[in-house]
Amino acid sequence: MGELAERVNLTKRTIDHYTNLGLLEAERSPSNYRYYDGSAIERLHLIEKWKSEGMSLVDIKKKLDEKDVHEAEEIDVRELRIKINGLKDDVSEVLAHLNKTDVTSQEYIKKNVSSESMSLIQTLLLLLK
Repeated sequence: MGELAERVNLTKRTIDHYTNLGLLEAERSPSNYRYYDGSAIERLHLIEKWKSEGMSLVDIKKKLDEKDVHEAEEIDVRELRIKINGLKDDVSEVLAHLNKTDVTSQEYIKKNVSSESMSLIQTLLLLLK
């Protein structure tokens, strides 16, 4: 905590206060020392900026919570897009092999398409009928 306090030019007491209010999150070491990740510096700069603009710590907490929720939603959307792109690839591969009835094509599908993707593909095919 002392290192962080020096880097952002705040007292350890201020950082402790912000942590107790839930404005900052710290991890604890086995010896019960607090460790802050790299985002703590950015977060402290935001807190200090908003304080200098006259915002109360309660309002800052609300704003930071909203920011955290928004960032979490953005991560969820990115992860979904990655999954969708993977499913598109799987669907393309399966459709290329579906009309073939030879053993090689069936083995290809079993080895290269996840069970999750296969279930989704089957559902899509049922919906398309």
